[in-house]
Amino acid sequence: MSLVLVTGGSGFIAAHCILQLLAAGHEVRTTVRNLAREADVRAMLKAGGAEPGPRLSFVAADLMADDGWAEAARGCDYALHVASPIPPGVPKDENELIVPARDGALRLLRAARDAGVKRVVLTSSFAAIGYGHKVRQKPFDETDWTRLDGDDLSPYTKSKAIAERAAWDFIAREGGALELATVNPVGVLGPVLGPDYSASIMIVKGLMDGAMPGCPKLGFGLVDVRDVADLHLRAMTDPAAKGERFLAISGDVVWMRDVALLLKARMGKAAAKVPTRQLPNWLVFIAALRMPEVKVLLPELGKEKHATGEKAMRLLGWKPRPWEQSAVDTAESLIALEA
Repeated sequence: MSLVLVTGGSGFIAAHCILQLLAAGHEVRTTVRNLAREADVRAMLKAGGAEPGPRLSFVAADLMADDGWAEAARGCDYALHVASPIPPGVPKDENELIVPARDGALRLLRAARDAGVKRVVLTSSFAAIGYGHKVRQKPFDETDWTRLDGDDLSPYTKSKAIAERAAWDFIAREGGALELATVNPVGVLGPVLGPDYSASIMIVKGLMDGAMPGCPKLGFGLVDVRDVADLHLRAMTDPAAKGERFLAISGDVVWMRDVALLLKARMGKAAAKVPTRQLPNWLVFIAALRMPEVKVLLPELGKEKHATGEKAMRLLGWKPRPWEQSAVDTAESLIALEA
């Protein structure tokens, strides 16, 4: 079995990647910004059913500093670069996200190349594929790139697009023998293992908590974190994944009201606060005047961004579970976390 580096081990996707790597028999080394997080990561893995013991080790490394990356990559066969800054809100300066995302990816790639790592799998995003385009019915796929001059780009979207572009440019210019593949998920749901989870989980949490009086007309793709982790592992070792991007999505566009109706139907009394009324766009615009977290939703109201995960299924044999199962499993795990 291999020694695999996973960056950002305290993150939602990274923790699930570590779980599946350990289950497959690999040794894992993971980075955290502060080694004090080791106990948190081990607690998350235990919640996921793993007791990694000595097969899991930790190195302190920060996306914004050179220290630790050479040590992290030393002796590794593969690396999954999952770490990326995710803001609790919209930063005043977009470079607070763009710079660490881009420079952190380049730090990891340089360290991996110098250490003789075979392949890096970079966790990118649909944010690097489907933004800045005119409305269209044709599904987005891996040949598409976000246009940075578009009017619907948030700082986070820009950071993912710029970081992935920088990674491919690095491989072309100075990657040497290092191989690269990227995984580009849409909104990621699935079982939470602790308080660190993706922003997409807030869709389900917000509905379960009754945080909104109704459902904005928001459509999005969804995928399960367990399937995203599985795709990372497939892209890590399959020869067909070398130099490729893989869009991770289960099905097609799902509307927020669809998620709300599913939770109402499947979660019983626990879904008592879930709103199912469709909110008119004008009401969401008014709410955005006093709720900054709602303002970021405005460019997406009513838009359908179709996308396909056919390439990952065809080339790598990937089979994502239905989004409905992911949404219910998310809600059940949130309830268990708060119990």
